[in-house]
Amino acid sequence: MLDASSRRADFRHSLAIPTRWMDNDVYGHVNNVVYYSYFDTVINEYLIRVGGLDIHDGGVVGYCVESQCKFHAPLAFPETIDARLRVAHMGNSSVRYEIALFSVDADAPAATGYFVHVFVDRSVNKPTAIPANLRICLEPLKA
Repeated sequence: MLDASSRRADFRHSLAIPTRWMDNDVYGHVNNVVYYSYFDTVINEYLIRVGGLDIHDGGVVGYCVESQCKFHAPLAFPETIDARLRVAHMGNSSVRYEIALFSVDADAPAATGYFVHVFVDRSVNKPTAIPANLRICLEPLKA
């Protein structure tokens, strides 16, 4: 189950993301909207680096059609976040990722959430099958 009881070992991919000064809000912690940026970063870094997703000239792009974030504990600059990623479901044209964000020294996540990509043929802006290279790179992340 994806919640505050999730542990690092529950996820198959990890990315260290340094917080930035501008991520903090006036309350002294990372602003809620920035968490979605961290989600987007851990997913797309993986798709580009491991799956060969060509975000500039590729014929297929991923659109976020749904996302959610649950906050469990604050994060703040100058922390480095341990962003964890797994695949909860993979269909013909869509993937539901689950993400957990951990402070480096914490056992429980500061935030958990999900992100749904629908892969789209860029030329016609319509859903298309997940390309083989992306499907292959996502398989090992299945929960």
